[in-house]
Amino acid sequence: MSESQEFLVAFGRLARSKFRSRFHLSAEDRKYIADKGIDVIRRHAEDFIRTRLAPACPPNDGRQTPMRGHPVFKAQHATATCCRGCLEKWWKVPKGTEIPLERQSRIVDFLMSWIEKELSNPPSQNGSRHNTGP
Repeated sequence: MSESQEFLVAFGRLARSKFRSRFHLSAEDRKYIADKGIDVIRRHAEDFIRTRLAPACPPNDGRQTPMRGHPVFKAQHATATCCRGCLEKWWKVPKGTEIPLERQSRIVDFLMSWIEKELSNPPSQNGSRHNTGP
């Protein structure tokens, strides 16, 4: 199965979660991405994953990813890559072990895929989308 096929399957699973499917990019997030550029957003994602998620025992695990404040934070909640507990539950990444660089890269690719998917869908005008998360 190709990476894009794996991502489609994963997006399908996440879409069935009432909590995960509530996250969407806000107008402010979209502007931030447009101002900074997608390459800078990717570098931010790489840094967040390396420092906040990849260590075997990250500080404040379970509370290290805010619900808002950066598009990558929303992407992490939407994709269940926000803490080691979610990574273990959704992606079978065991707690207490450092996440190897290759796996970190796949997580970043998935986050960026979610962000690009969000950018390709115009925000709803009827208010049915929750743009700031729960």
